[in-house]
Amino acid sequence: MLLKEQSRLENIIKKVKMDLEGAPEGKLRIGSSNGYPQYYLCGKDKSHNGVYLSKKEIKLAGELAQKSYNEKVLNYSMKAYNRISRLLKNYEDDKIEKIYMSENREKQKLIVPIEETYDQKLERWMLLSYKGKSFASDVPVLLSNNGLRVRSKSEKIMADYFDSIGLAFKYEYPLYLNSYGVIYPDFTFLSRRTGEEIYWEHEGMLDNPEYAVSAVKKIELYEKNGIFPGERLILTFESSATVFNSKIMMELTKRYLL
Repeated sequence: MLLKEQSRLENIIKKVKMDLEGAPEGKLRIGSSNGYPQYYLCGKDKSHNGVYLSKKEIKLAGELAQKSYNEKVLNYSMKAYNRISRLLKNYEDDKIEKIYMSENREKQKLIVPIEETYDQKLERWMLLSYKGKSFASDVPVLLSNNGLRVRSKSEKIMADYFDSIGLAFKYEYPLYLNSYGVIYPDFTFLSRRTGEEIYWEHEGMLDNPEYAVSAVKKIELYEKNGIFPGERLILTFESSATVFNSKIMMELTKRYLL
């Protein structure tokens, strides 16, 4: 959350600085006459009250107002960005878990952790039994190196890679979505960072119009249930013209799951 806020502030700072580059000189003072606002440009002369801006110069008044607002936003955003940067420099979001893991193994057996460690959560999650989606009788049997039955060569590559790096997952683990019912994501993981489930859908037959329409509807269904790509949903695609890219798979794994 801190990293996300830092990134948001960084984008705001860049945008505001760019806007301020073309801002006019001086400041805006707003007065009143007979209940109507009057605008004055201050800073360009020695007059404290400033130079009166006519109705024809309302655009300049708006630019000066925007400039004043942008300067305040920039001032706050830079201070907030620097505070978060200082905090992140020495912040470890898994420090409490590290304290427990640094204890002697025999000592760990005597301790009740303040928070369940990721390994404990993962072990409990992996022990949950489930029934995946069944295979039609006429579908060829395709197995991963660990004997997991999958539906495509690309899914075999993915399963073998996850196993090779020790990344625990569940294949076609049932997920209930509101306004639809149960679906079976290709792969489900337990996030080390958040403790939430992360779903990976590989859409491998985009040449098929019916499949492509179904894939889009499924992604929209995820989003309607608060599960968005780049957060808790990872997507990869494949067609006859665009073959499965294992390098992208590895990068996505590194970015979201490790």
